[in-house]
Amino acid sequence: MKSRLTLGSVVIVCLLILGSVMFVLPFYTSTVTAFKSPAEIATSSTWSLPTHPTFSNFGEVLANPNLSFVRLFFNTCLIAFLSALGVLLSSSAVAYAFARIKFPGRDRLFIVLLATMMLPGIVTMIPTYLLFKVFGWINTPLPLIVPAFFGGGAFNIFLLRQFFLGIPRDLDEAAILDGASHWIIFTKVIAPLSKAALATVGVLSVIYNWRDFMAPLVYLNSPDRQTLEIGLSTYNNLKTQQWHLLMAGSVMVMIPLIILFFFGQRFFVKGITMTGIK
Repeated sequence: MKSRLTLGSVVIVCLLILGSVMFVLPFYTSTVTAFKSPAEIATSSTWSLPTHPTFSNFGEVLANPNLSFVRLFFNTCLIAFLSALGVLLSSSAVAYAFARIKFPGRDRLFIVLLATMMLPGIVTMIPTYLLFKVFGWINTPLPLIVPAFFGGGAFNIFLLRQFFLGIPRDLDEAAILDGASHWIIFTKVIAPLSKAALATVGVLSVIYNWRDFMAPLVYLNSPDRQTLEIGLSTYNNLKTQQWHLLMAGSVMVMIPLIILFFFGQRFFVKGITMTGIK
């Protein structure tokens, strides 16, 4: 039995290492290419480290007037973090209602909510666009921010609900005996105990909105209002086969997400494991 457990552990570790290498390789190749000159890219292997690393590629990307990297970075930060704020506020409130408040039809309504996760986004794309057109929100960041304040997404609600269900109800009963309302219980009891789950939802929301390509492409028309993903795609069309510049831009887009993940890694892993989603 001991040898079987040891063999199973070795197999699991090997699979995890293989999976890690597969995920790290694209980032490694893009990073080393970003520090190479065009001549070195043409004469060296894709996997080789740069012999003479240069930062001029990043400076050229930042200075290029066709990209306006700083402006696009500001637009992306505005959309990503405001949307994450809306997701945290709305999804946590809805999840609290599903987890701690008993009302008629609660379980059936929750099933309907989960069913919406199976509905492809492309099905509602045209009706949603027409609705925002009536509101006059096209070519503004409002279609990318305001919906986050109305529900926060079925997956985020499900994730927080599962976490809230794991908090003992004795805390609610004690707060009710002290005269606390549901709002007080939610803000003073449940939310402080759910920092890991809330951080998980926040990190996932920022990453999703930071890397979102389709929604900004549909709703944002002016170049000065677009996001980094759209700008990088446009820059890719303008700088075809200039891999040193394309990889430099890609690395700069990824760096904020990597920093965010390392700062929130402890809460992220804890939130995932404690909600039962492994």
